[in-house]
Amino acid sequence: MALEPWRTGKVIKIEQQTNSTRRFFIQIPELEKFDFKPGQFVTLDLPIHEKPNKRWRSYSIASWPDETNIFELCIVLLEDGMGTNYLFNEIKEGSEITLRGPVGVFTMPDPLEKDLFLICTGTGIAPFRSMLHHIKNHNISYKNIYLLFGCRVKTDILYYNELKKISDEMPNIHYLPTLSRENWEGPTGYVHTVYENICNANKAANNEEIVPANFYLCGWKNMIDEAKQRIQALGYDRKSIHQELYG
Repeated sequence: MALEPWRTGKVIKIEQQTNSTRRFFIQIPELEKFDFKPGQFVTLDLPIHEKPNKRWRSYSIASWPDETNIFELCIVLLEDGMGTNYLFNEIKEGSEITLRGPVGVFTMPDPLEKDLFLICTGTGIAPFRSMLHHIKNHNISYKNIYLLFGCRVKTDILYYNELKKISDEMPNIHYLPTLSRENWEGPTGYVHTVYENICNANKAANNEEIVPANFYLCGWKNMIDEAKQRIQALGYDRKSIHQELYG
């Protein structure tokens, strides 16, 4: 597949999502439609270094294909991050930005014949938000979908009301934000315990045979590394695990 060319995008809206996270809405004026598969990302070329590979920053697309030339990125500010500091301090509504995409193979199985575990931390929620809206909009058939989103406190949860509404309206979509540093009405601790409990309960209900599933992991390296070990310890093959590493 040919690599997409570099294009000029225009930032048409910026919204503060949490204290450290912003939503950037970007339009590609030269295209009538910016088409992509849920789970893909774009690469930004930011003027922060003389070497190209030191300027490039990649972010998953947080919106879903909607026949327009506008898409959304959800970006967290990193204190020592040259890229995010530039985006937060220099980019305003109306700013132009150089980008390339869509890129990536972190996309949904087709068809969705097995249970699907979407496990993330932080802005790793972005590709999964895209996937869930796409499934809803196109009435795609699925088994069980478990969205496990690890955060520290409730104010860190991204797109909470929106994703809860999807899970409330669609059968067998289980939205499970999990807080590690605050007690609340939902799961607490780390996401690993949550999916282990689900898998063990499903296995017990299936005459001690593991229920076929795919696991999609998106977030920081420590979470992904631990999840891969734990999922395989549950009896799943490495081929059932797909990852998108942040940072």
